[in-house]
Amino acid sequence: MSNKTISVLEGNNFVVSDSRGDIEASPTDTLGLFAWDTRFLSRWVLTVDGQHMNALSTDDLDYYFVQFFLVPGTGTIYVDADLSFIRKRAVGNGFHEDLIILNHKGKAVDLKMRLEAASDFADLFEVKDALKKQGTFYHRIEPGRLVLGYRREQFIRETLISSSAKADIDEHGLTFSVHIEPHGEWTTGLDVALGSLGFAENQGEKQGSSQQERASIKADLEKKRGALPHLSCDWPSLEQTYERSLIDLAALRFFPLSVPGQALPAAGLPWFMTLFGRDSMITSLQALPFTPKLAETTLIALAQRQGTRIDDFRDEEPGKIMHEARFGEMTAFEERPQSPYYGAADVTPFYLILLDEYERWTGNGEMVRQLEMEARAALTWIDTYGDRDGDGYVEYNRRVAKTGLENQCWKDSWNSILFADGTLSRLPRATCEIQGYVYDAKMRSARLARKFWNDPALADRLEKEAAELKQRFNKDYWIEDREFFALAIDGDRRKVDSLTSNIGHLLWSGIVDDDKVEIIVRHLMDEKLFSGWGIRTMAVGEGGYNPIGYHVGTIWPHDNSIIALGLRRCGYRDEAARVAMGILEAANYFKGRLPEAFAGYPREQTEFPVEYPTACSPQAWASGAPLLLLRAILGLEPIGDQLVIDPALPLMLGQLELLDIPGRWGHIDAFGRGRVDTSAMAGKLRPSTSPTLTSV
Repeated sequence: MSNKTISVLEGNNFVVSDSRGDIEASPTDTLGLFAWDTRFLSRWVLTVDGQHMNALSTDDLDYYFVQFFLVPGTGTIYVDADLSFIRKRAVGNGFHEDLIILNHKGKAVDLKMRLEAASDFADLFEVKDALKKQGTFYHRIEPGRLVLGYRREQFIRETLISSSAKADIDEHGLTFSVHIEPHGEWTTGLDVALGSLGFAENQGEKQGSSQQERASIKADLEKKRGALPHLSCDWPSLEQTYERSLIDLAALRFFPLSVPGQALPAAGLPWFMTLFGRDSMITSLQALPFTPKLAETTLIALAQRQGTRIDDFRDEEPGKIMHEARFGEMTAFEERPQSPYYGAADVTPFYLILLDEYERWTGNGEMVRQLEMEARAALTWIDTYGDRDGDGYVEYNRRVAKTGLENQCWKDSWNSILFADGTLSRLPRATCEIQGYVYDAKMRSARLARKFWNDPALADRLEKEAAELKQRFNKDYWIEDREFFALAIDGDRRKVDSLTSNIGHLLWSGIVDDDKVEIIVRHLMDEKLFSGWGIRTMAVGEGGYNPIGYHVGTIWPHDNSIIALGLRRCGYRDEAARVAMGILEAANYFKGRLPEAFAGYPREQTEFPVEYPTACSPQAWASGAPLLLLRAILGLEPIGDQLVIDPALPLMLGQLELLDIPGRWGHIDAFGRGRVDTSAMAGKLRPSTSPTLTSV
């Protein structure tokens, strides 16, 4: 069998199986039916007369529905079967599966078909860390239904399995005695539902067949898709990537119970199908010109969970925006702190950035007024708990070493903040891009205070503080002999001197002095950072560089999308186009679906982007990256009640049109023709001093 896995997902549910539709999960892999951070089904295996199936083909074109076309194992390399099987699976509060058997013989057949079922009810953290369960398992055989259950004190989870056809049910699954007439067919509908969740809606209930569920979801998706901007391009790959991004963002919608009927971006499949402050906000920012409702829901949901007290276990502090919320057993029993967890230092200033950007695009000033107290609390956190030692910079350190995250910036792996010689920096750490976010947050909040909160004194103070931070930062973080900004200042007050992609975020934030912008752009576009596909997280030649290291040499599409917008902000339109084109060309090799990250090998060495082995796919901010890249190359910028359009398109794209862009202006079209030869730009910097702007 192939190691390829097939995933279907909808809302807070997802199913990962092999290419036959079977689930045979080990304790440490992600096969199974998952919902709310628990695996509700770890075994789901179809056999006929004791034989496993062989896969002929799989139709997984829809994210919420999949069809498996199978034949019984023949024991030879040739497939010449008299029977064929079709499994049609639609996900939603568990899943519904229609199983169809076709008899191609000229005589009747009698079969023993078996579906083995089991659930380990593993918490996602137990899957990741290979931990053992502490509760007890049970089962019940009810009329027409098998119930698999797990109980630990008041924590109860159940999986309810039933069939429309008569079956002999035992604790390990369902057995069917099947009789099919010559050239006839047999079918049954199988329901695998979630029970005893307590907070989930419609527990244990299913609606109709897989085809009916598919039709319902498809109709809803088409309705939403019709309201999104339409893209057409002479380069067909961009159309494919755009469509894939929109579909994946729809698939990754998470429906928070605290905002009924509304969705926000979950971080990614399989490990992160939940609310993440950083991921959800960055994805919402990327999607603002296309579907601003995601940002609105994200802002509301995060405001509801804003920190109110000091809680060492959860790294919670008053005014702090949460990092991650989980709903599984280990969180419920406080064996993990994600209920929610607040261990991220960048998300609180980013919340203020998103709030301002949301208003600039939508004109929804009422939302800004509604969230005034939360915004003020976030500003207070920046200057108090965020600045732990009073030096004027936001730094981070986990309050509990055993359970807290060591790195609380977007590069959150343990070894991401390294010196140029490859040695690890010490906590607490104040990474450079966080200071850029703080600068941007204060400048934006000043606008909100003056325009919506009727507090000009606060606006003046924030602008003064931002100016002082910018002056101080450009002095304290600048490494004179290497001519770039330090990755961080560490706990020993040393400048962490590795060259990394973080400096690109500084361009986007606006914290870089004018006389330093060009040299930063030169570093970003040099072959040490720019691979030809995108900008690496760490430059070639640094002591910690590894082209397949998670945050020390790989290329992250979302990182590049923010950098491209930063280049654009600083007037480097052609360089933004080059970065955008590299990422969009890479997407073509991934069939339009950009992964979380890919390897940082030079383009001329591999000639195609090399997959990172454990990257999430789909992943929300990777799916959102093409959208932000489109904004960068089209030069879309809301100014007052107008949308400014200033295209600088890669030559390869030809004619590009983006129609019905929503915003405070209603709906507007943007278009342009590719004129930037991104293949001939190596070593050339061309800042735009007087761009041609179109205001519509």
